[in-house]
Amino acid sequence: MKKTILLLLAAATSFALASDFPKGSPAFTASATSAMSAAKKSGKPIILVFSAAWCPPCQTMKHDVYPSEEVKAFQDKFVWAYIDVDDASNESAATKYGVNGIPHIEFLNAEGKEIDKQVGATSAEAFAKTLSSVLTKVKKS
Repeated sequence: MKKTILLLLAAATSFALASDFPKGSPAFTASATSAMSAAKKSGKPIILVFSAAWCPPCQTMKHDVYPSEEVKAFQDKFVWAYIDVDDASNESAATKYGVNGIPHIEFLNAEGKEIDKQVGATSAEAFAKTLSSVLTKVKKS
């Protein structure tokens, strides 16, 4: 019973985090697993954003970069996941991708192979350039 309650709380927390985005943000899922599943169906590359509510650079990216005009052109070209590093259910994904600092952003192809990564915040313009570069790398792989 205790485990069920904890799982429900974790799911509610993940949903709250995933739904707490400014208007114009990408359609984020709340786990690496759901992103991988969606990517396999769609064939789109994956963006895993490892973040936390207490991280100021993460919140800047969340509010100023992901919903920005520069990034909007790329939103439907990727499967996006916003992964809370404080949620115990995300511990294995954070370990798998070597998350030591946040924001930590993994760019993967539809099969889950790493294409690129970014650690730290950046501007909307720079992030859009990174997204363009990732798409080019995906096409070459």
